[in-house]
Amino acid sequence: MSVRTIVNVRERVMARNDDFAGTVRGRLTAARIPSLNLLSSPGAGKTALLEATLQRLGDTVRIAILTGDVQTQNDADRLARHTDRLVQAVVTGGACHLDASQVLNGLDAVPLDDTDLLIVENVGNLVCPSHWDLGEDAKVVVMSTTEGEDKPLKYPAAFQRASVVVLNKIDLLPYVPYDAELAIRNALSVNPALRVFRTSARTGEGLDEWCAYLASLVAVSRASASV
Repeated sequence: MSVRTIVNVRERVMARNDDFAGTVRGRLTAARIPSLNLLSSPGAGKTALLEATLQRLGDTVRIAILTGDVQTQNDADRLARHTDRLVQAVVTGGACHLDASQVLNGLDAVPLDDTDLLIVENVGNLVCPSHWDLGEDAKVVVMSTTEGEDKPLKYPAAFQRASVVVLNKIDLLPYVPYDAELAIRNALSVNPALRVFRTSARTGEGLDEWCAYLASLVAVSRASASV
């Protein structure tokens, strides 16, 4: 009787990705650049949130942005209208997530000595991206009032691996049957350590707190560089 051994390709690919992620993390740490990986379901408003963020922080925080999308660079085009810095678009051609090699390649076009913060806008998907380390300091999950309150329970891995959750589109609360408190309780039941922000990219509500958080990441990094 013969035996056929099947190599676990997924584990091998993930290990290779972790190598790339370690290189990304090392380069960003050496340059004192904090980094965030934004995750969400399609349509939760990541791009709109980033547009509003660039409008508010673009003059004071030098933000590098890398966007991932399955087929188009529409999100990158939208964001490029709000900054004079290069916005990099990664078109995955069908892949449901970004990987660390793509981020590492993107870093080659980032002037690290002229950058304060890196934000990666991942592909709209709460399953695949949650398992891939991109070398970021923290994952941020954006959920919206147009989704179900049980998103954290349906996709716990994304919330377990995140440090921050942003409840976006709160301006729609008077018009949709959405229980914001229940959604946040569900998120905290999955990960009690989550920091929670409530925002509306359209009206600007909550953006001061969100932008203050981003600015604090930069301030801490700058302070550590001067020690």
